[in-house]
Amino acid sequence: MRKIQVLGVHHITIMGADRQTSIDFWEGLLGMPFIFDQPNLDDPDEGHLYFDPGDGRLITIFTNEDRTADRGRTPTDAGCVHHLAFEVDRAMFSQVPGRLDARGIGHSGVKDRGFMDSIYFKDPLGLLIELACYKFIPPRGSSHAEVMLEAHKLRVAAGDAAIGEVHLADAVELIVERSQTSLSADRTAKHPY
Repeated sequence: MRKIQVLGVHHITIMGADRQTSIDFWEGLLGMPFIFDQPNLDDPDEGHLYFDPGDGRLITIFTNEDRTADRGRTPTDAGCVHHLAFEVDRAMFSQVPGRLDARGIGHSGVKDRGFMDSIYFKDPLGLLIELACYKFIPPRGSSHAEVMLEAHKLRVAAGDAAIGEVHLADAVELIVERSQTSLSADRTAKHPY
């Protein structure tokens, strides 16, 4: 038996309401360019809208003019999607509460998650959306996932309940030491003063 190795998220498709609600939310609020539009090839009564969330992957929405937006929370039963999270940079993250407030969109306020900060709010159909901003930059040539894995190992070894900034900083240092060589025989911390 062998694995089926995936390479990343190809796209996520959401059941939307009418076409304009989808465009207004995904492009008009979240800034995702509306890049492709065709019928749903499995249901000709539905549209299939494609948006670019910023990394070249796709968020797609099935629309139907007979469906209306319902802001009640989407189900959170086993097997249901709890929320979708999108990355924003620090400058934008600091603007999110005010930009949501200006539209009268309720939100959670800033939530400190140790390794990132988050803000939650619902889309027009009740799907919980998270805007997240990492508290670290991965070393060149590595990924956020690599830093998180290393930070997790450090957290567990320290007996801490959750990843904190100290784990992130130490993880970045370890990754740099592993990935970049040095002429120094001793790379331990020093006190030069």
